Amino acid sequence: MEVTAPHELPFAFWPGNNELENELENREGELKIERIDTCVEENGTQHHTDKFEMMGTPRGNGMPSQLVVRRGQEFLLKFHCNRPINPEVDAVSLVLAVDSIRGEYICHGHGTVVFMTLQSDDGVTEEDQDMDWTATLQASQTLENGLTEITVAIKTSPNASVSRWHMIVNVKSKGFDEVRYSLGQTFYLLFNPWCPEDPVFLDDENQRQEYVLEDMTMIWKGSARNFNSYKWKLGQYEENVLDCSLWLLGDVARVSATYRGNPVKVCRALSGVVNSNDNYGVLLGNWSGDYRGGTAPSAWTGSVKILQKFYQQKELDPVDRNPILYGQCFAFAGVLGTLCRALGIPCRIVTNFTSAHDTEGSMTIDKYVDEEGNNKKEFSGDSVWNFHVWNEVWLKRHDLDSEMYDGWQVIDGTPQESSDGIYKLGPAPVLAIKNGRVNMLYDCDFVFSEVNADSVVWRYRGPGKSLELVRMNTTEIGRFISTKAVGVDEREDITKNYKCGEQSTEEKQTMLRALKLGKSCLTKHYLKLARGKDQSNAKNDDVKFELQLNDYARFGESFTVLLLIRNISDDQVHSIKGRINLDHIVYTGKHIKSIASHPFSITIEPNGEEVIQVPIVFDDYYEPGMDEAIFKVSSFAAVEGTDHGYYSQKDYSLRKPTVHLQLASDPILRSSLKITAAFRNPLPVPITDGLFHIECSGLCKSLSIPADPIDARGNCEVVFMIIPSAEGTTQITAKFISQELSDVVGSLTFEVSLPNENNSLNEVLYFS
Repeated sequence: MEVTAPHELPFAFWPGNNELENELENREGELKIERIDTCVEENGTQHHTDKFEMMGTPRGNGMPSQLVVRRGQEFLLKFHCNRPINPEVDAVSLVLAVDSIRGEYICHGHGTVVFMTLQSDDGVTEEDQDMDWTATLQASQTLENGLTEITVAIKTSPNASVSRWHMIVNVKSKGFDEVRYSLGQTFYLLFNPWCPEDPVFLDDENQRQEYVLEDMTMIWKGSARNFNSYKWKLGQYEENVLDCSLWLLGDVARVSATYRGNPVKVCRALSGVVNSNDNYGVLLGNWSGDYRGGTAPSAWTGSVKILQKFYQQKELDPVDRNPILYGQCFAFAGVLGTLCRALGIPCRIVTNFTSAHDTEGSMTIDKYVDEEGNNKKEFSGDSVWNFHVWNEVWLKRHDLDSEMYDGWQVIDGTPQESSDGIYKLGPAPVLAIKNGRVNMLYDCDFVFSEVNADSVVWRYRGPGKSLELVRMNTTEIGRFISTKAVGVDEREDITKNYKCGEQSTEEKQTMLRALKLGKSCLTKHYLKLARGKDQSNAKNDDVKFELQLNDYARFGESFTVLLLIRNISDDQVHSIKGRINLDHIVYTGKHIKSIASHPFSITIEPNGEEVIQVPIVFDDYYEPGMDEAIFKVSSFAAVEGTDHGYYSQKDYSLRKPTVHLQLASDPILRSSLKITAAFRNPLPVPITDGLFHIECSGLCKSLSIPADPIDARGNCEVVFMIIPSAEGTTQITAKFISQELSDVVGSLTFEVSLPNENNSLNEVLYFS
């Protein structure tokens, strides 16, 4: 606590100052505050903030504890005074003011400076109870050291600025000068999902535990044919993470203190600040496959290192700050999830498989091929990602004209398209997306296309010739939309939240509504030629095609692409020409290299069948440093003498091994625990310079463990030790990366029990 002279605080306030009364003798002497106890443990429990690093007693970095509380809810302070408060001669008031960022203007009129008179419980009127801010004397007792402990309950506004706040206590006793006591340390005021008056209120305790308090989550990657999950450490409680979140919001995103209590503005700003496309954000996106000078996006295991490293530059001029290298959609979503949960906004991470990137706002994904089936890339910038990861936040949309759009909102930090001139997205109400209300704030049109665009393939026959509609698929986009289930390490499918049933009457009406509201110049052309017509690919159904892939092939093995062609006619011979292409791609659909291009020309007798095989061996697709084993298989065929054109395109990925984690003993609180991480090298080549990255809930520092060289098809094993710091459920994740093989992951969840007389505490060894 600091004692501050009156002239040092221009916003100081003193109610009821009367010079005549001040001349009276105060026989009890001047009221003095010797110490202010912020009741860290009690407030931490009541406000669900006890896990924050700055609430530690003591803190790991040796700094004084700082109070973290949630708005709209009372928190306690205890004043240790030289004597009890006498309302006849003493008056106590409190001044709370936002900690100004960049010298921003704060004042009472903007709600960033608040004055409160300390009142007793019996002195609080009904009008006082309705006030957003109050300070109430709850109890008073004499301590053994002779001091008087006065318990004060401070109620904050449910719409207060989410910021660091200063607190000054003004004390005036009759016959003495006013003295002002500073809390010394700023305290943190967060959003409050437990407060019904807060726009982020979430009326489900299990969901609050998952979407606000849980510091580990799961992210799904892969393709609609073959997807898997891995753990991501959000780490919102770790050192500097909350400070970094507020700094990013106020200093980097430039959201003023007045609006830092508005979750719509906060979420929209945060979605823009996690990427560096506008020259000021956290992560630089990189989908090139060349990650020299930085960290490959797939190597990140959590948000903490990313945010702590960027926060180290807070004292630099903005033009001198460098983004963290590198990020992709899952890393952007992971960091954004950390920022939201740190500030108290319920947030979850969502993966959409077969996710559309509509660059033209047409609600269609248009692909053009020539007569040989080759892609005409210059005709359209649209693409389909194997998967895309974004976030949902839970909040009320007071800025809209209907309460029906309260609830889950999409925000996205991945820099795909700009919104209002900045690479940010949302919040977009999920229900508005489902209903095709693409004109709703913010960016509902883009998200609608991601989950529900029509996929259209046109054949270009040359200048002056009309385009031929080769394929129209209204069900391909937006599949298996996934998030972590509440309380368990399982996938929850939330596709129904975003889309009506495929090919249902409701879905068709929704698409037509979206096309009409979108008003793209391409919409009328598409509606005229395609929408509402028979959506079957077949113009002559004598010949059937089926592209077949082995979904269980593993990275390091050979595999074969099969195209089954059947002539179901009883009397017609058919000649067919076509081609099968296999390309190595990034999950965004970006082409890396061509692996195979296999032309074919066959004749099939009536009721005959032919199989076109394209064998792919390891050396065909493998190259050191390839981050992902994702391929695009496309096949095109024309049936001579008919207008029947066949086109099929499938994303395909090879399975990678799993890191297996095993405990050597029962996990005991504050006792060293040995863990083994192991996997088998699936490659026919050795692995050198491999590295394990380990993240653990409750463990402040992540571990990096080098692995010995691994023989071709050989086994790898490392042993490391941690000390569980909290009782209950603990989650740990391991990721192996190397030049030859990367993104090999595994996780383990276990229960930590309290020590007993048979347990002894051991020294911690972080790895061996």
